[in-house]
Amino acid sequence: MNRIETAFARLKSEGRSGLIPFITAGDPDLKTTGELLAELARAGATAIELGVPFSDPMADGPVIQRASERALRHNFGMSELLEVVAQARPLMLEVPVILFSYFNPLLQYGLERLARDASRAGVDGVLVTDLVPEEAEELSAVLAEHGLDMIFLVAPTSTDARLSLIAERASGFIYAVSRAGVTGAREDVSSAAERLVGRVRQFSDLPVAVGFGISTAGQVAETWRYADAAVVGSALVSEIEKAKDGTDTLERVGQFVRGLIPSEGLVER
Repeated sequence: MNRIETAFARLKSEGRSGLIPFITAGDPDLKTTGELLAELARAGATAIELGVPFSDPMADGPVIQRASERALRHNFGMSELLEVVAQARPLMLEVPVILFSYFNPLLQYGLERLARDASRAGVDGVLVTDLVPEEAEELSAVLAEHGLDMIFLVAPTSTDARLSLIAERASGFIYAVSRAGVTGAREDVSSAAERLVGRVRQFSDLPVAVGFGISTAGQVAETWRYADAAVVGSALVSEIEKAKDGTDTLERVGQFVRGLIPSEGLVER
């Protein structure tokens, strides 16, 4: 089994669900990104989504948009990003890393080159927010050749036909978007998320993670009732934005992520 399969198998054997934090690479800088990867692993992350900064992040709310803007000021490329993952990998306790990206930066780098270099760096999967499964065949193939999972998004508006297609082509896990719209913390998690997870399970045995709008331990616990993992992005990136320096960033992030994990860690479904 690869690291993603192993992580979710471990959760299942322990009768609990997991937490997948999201950060943007290069925010506040690449050195701190590497340190954050290790800190998130120590804090209890099941997997980590590492956002590739992009100049036109249409699916992201203002918090992650600002993170991309801050990161892009450092003027680094995919090679530098992957080098950070490679350097952090020995400190990450086998916690998987998923590149979370728009398609353009990956295409510009070269799909075969991306798959090869990402695998060597210790990346475990790729999620492309604006690539539909009908257009993902080439990327899926090159990722599979290098042992990387292709993770797809599903939404409450996804038809059964769309869910069936994604179930056929996804690997690792399926990311269920809790609501229509852009990323961002919310006061509650949409009830549509639970219905969506139930629908996905009719078509796939892959683990299902739920994201968009999850920002508190209570929301994580609620999501754990029906999903295999909760994804926390904007609320975590907001903590990074508030930090004064690198040390403060690590302390804030570690404390915040540890506080998101319900103490009992159990799931009743």
